[in-house]
Amino acid sequence: MVETKNSSENTVMEVIAGMREKKAFDINVLNLEHLNGSAASYFVICSGNSDRQTQAIADSVIDYLKKNLKDRPLRTEGYRGGQWILIDYFDVVVHIFLPKVREHFALEELWGDAHITKIENQ
Repeated sequence: MVETKNSSENTVMEVIAGMREKKAFDINVLNLEHLNGSAASYFVICSGNSDRQTQAIADSVIDYLKKNLKDRPLRTEGYRGGQWILIDYFDVVVHIFLPKVREHFALEELWGDAHITKIENQ
């Protein structure tokens, strides 16, 4: 990402901070801006160890963006089940997975032409 951050990049940084707050792991940022027909500019993907942890991660991400950017998601899906939670911020889509579900859907492989930045685990 570049020095002068656009609003999507600011969103990505706050999403990562919210994820880290609740000990998400294997965080990847997929930059989809250069891909035709992409659903968003960025996907931010992470894993949690349990449905409770994925829900806590989702809550943290939503709280960080609301507090720091005054932004609310367009929609949220999968929260109740906690296996795959999607939080849509229009240009940035957040995916929070249980590891087996993440492996099954393999979004990083599906969007293999994206530039992928791996965020170091804490």
